[in-house]
Amino acid sequence: MTSLPPPDFLTIGSGSDSRRIAYRRIAGRGPAVVWLGGFKSDMKGTKAEALSAWAVREGRAFLRFDYSGHGESEGDFEQGTISRWAEEAVAMIGLAGPRPILVGSSMGGWISLLAVRRLAEAPAGMVLIAPAPDFTEALMWPAFSEEVRATIMTEGRWVRPSAYDEGGYPITRALIEDGRRNLVLGGLVETGCPVHILQGMEDPDVPWRHAMLLAEKIARDDVVVTLIKDGDHRLSRPEDLERLEAAVAAIGA
Repeated sequence: MTSLPPPDFLTIGSGSDSRRIAYRRIAGRGPAVVWLGGFKSDMKGTKAEALSAWAVREGRAFLRFDYSGHGESEGDFEQGTISRWAEEAVAMIGLAGPRPILVGSSMGGWISLLAVRRLAEAPAGMVLIAPAPDFTEALMWPAFSEEVRATIMTEGRWVRPSAYDEGGYPITRALIEDGRRNLVLGGLVETGCPVHILQGMEDPDVPWRHAMLLAEKIARDDVVVTLIKDGDHRLSRPEDLERLEAAVAAIGA
């Protein structure tokens, strides 16, 4: 991976809740593209790097950042919640200029949908990659055994084994309970902009039917769903990255 210059930082929150959020911005023509990563992911991942290179080639404005407790940002991952990360996303989107394009991967899809509710004007469009709205309640909690649920509720945390991290992912009671306060799939999802969903049909983490449920809930806005039959959760192969770049370019054309 190419060495990157140090990131810039934006301080969010105050007092004991203050944390410095790392971000990188590329100047260019708009609408700016804003990358919102997934759970335990950072802004140096394959898809974010590919979009950054695309932005440079195309002369497009691009902004990416790490949630608190992720990557180069300050904070303890286990203090993170959907509300906290959404607050950070809204602040970062505010740096991108008017009506940006939001590109949300996995949890970043949920964060994008929550952020839209708090923006003064709708974004120019959204590209959601294996979007995982409501994942704590719809995908995680039902899959946990009674023993795991009890551990989370009584001890406050449980480490979930992960194919992406040898140390596993800590799942906290705060994450689960806060997730329940941020569910979006119980009713109509309004984005105010066109949405393109990219979803692998061999995704072991976010089933493709979950993406289709989201598409059904976005009832008032244009939605395109691209199902990639042999695609996994990451969708980071060269052909997947080409689809991603094309989807973003189509919105910004």
